[in-house]
Amino acid sequence: MGSASFSVRLARQEDVPKLPVIERSAAQLFRQLPALAFLAEDGASLSEAQHTACIVQGLCWVGVESAGKPCGFLSAEQQGADLHILEVSVEIRAQGAGLGRALIQHACAEAKARGMARVTLTTFRSAPWNRPFYERLGFCVVSSAKNETRLTETVRQEEISGLPPGSRCAMVKMV
Repeated sequence: MGSASFSVRLARQEDVPKLPVIERSAAQLFRQLPALAFLAEDGASLSEAQHTACIVQGLCWVGVESAGKPCGFLSAEQQGADLHILEVSVEIRAQGAGLGRALIQHACAEAKARGMARVTLTTFRSAPWNRPFYERLGFCVVSSAKNETRLTETVRQEEISGLPPGSRCAMVKMV
């Protein structure tokens, strides 16, 4: 799938049932990492209700193929002066074509247009397609020693929910 074969648009309510399917497809990549392989078996991290809330706020975008079928998405929410990315997923068959990058760039542009100061997210430290991907897009890992209580608490809650301790990090990009 080449980068010219998709476009990014606001998600619509009729897209909601497709988003967990996309997320489960994307999660198959975690089978490559034994410590995180369980993620390929788990359900989607966001519920349809959470996606709907993002859509209502105008903070959920889908990458669609030329035929109009969603093959990736980014769901986010405003948290204070930040746009916080809750989930970005691209179907495994569409990965590597630039759709994830396009979705992130779109979200960053929207955050800036809305007067937000930065974009934040949490991700896996060691998965080669997570932290390094976001670093290439201008995100920086946030130290828990910095004044980032919200992000530190988000990472802590993810670990309480069952993700391996120390496997997650928070990242920030100024917009």
